[in-house]
Amino acid sequence: MVDKIYVGRRKTSVARVILRNGSGNVKVNGNEFEKAFPQSISRDDILAPFRVTETEGEYDVLVNVRGGGTTGQAQAIRLGIARALVDLNPDFRAKLKVDRYLTRDPRMVERKKYGQPKARKRFQFSKR
Repeated sequence: MVDKIYVGRRKTSVARVILRNGSGNVKVNGNEFEKAFPQSISRDDILAPFRVTETEGEYDVLVNVRGGGTTGQAQAIRLGIARALVDLNPDFRAKLKVDRYLTRDPRMVERKKYGQPKARKRFQFSKR
């Protein structure tokens, strides 16, 4: 069986996800799952597609993720896992779509403009 790589993105994070038949082990950048994501909220977010499709513990997940912070990385991994599950079983598409796990969040950081300290903040105006 050839492993297929699924990509998930969020903000500036890019996650490459591989699903294999297994016992539910998750490796992130070669590290243990709990070490890579110490916050339980992030771990729950990553494993949410498995809960929705009732496939917890059926697949091992190998992840390479780069860029951004922990929340963006977690949501990028979640999208990659959801795309992989749909590829394995097209019947999962409806369940994952309802919970918006197949939607790529398009929100990005707005760029800083010249003549301003930040993207929207202005320097203090002085009349005189």
